[in-house]
Amino acid sequence: MGETTRVVLFSRSGCHLCLAARVVVANVCAELGETWVEVDIDEPGPEHADRDLLDELGELVPVVEVDGVRQGFWRVDAGRLRRALAAAPGAPLR
Repeated sequence: MGETTRVVLFSRSGCHLCLAARVVVANVCAELGETWVEVDIDEPGPEHADRDLLDELGELVPVVEVDGVRQGFWRVDAGRLRRALAAAPGAPLR
């Protein structure tokens, strides 16, 4: 993941909630000019070599992180994602 990628969507194949989350993340990021990546937690890869994402996030997907801070899971809220992107990098929402 590049240095400019602020949003990461963690998902799994065959997850219906992940499909809906992908649409929300794609739309909000396009609207705000932000980059994002999607990481399938079932697929090993360099994006999460230091984390066991399946154990950590398996029951929570989809999970969205902004600047490395978890901002939501199961159902991704567009308003919350916008607020997280407007906040200082690394700041969790209250």
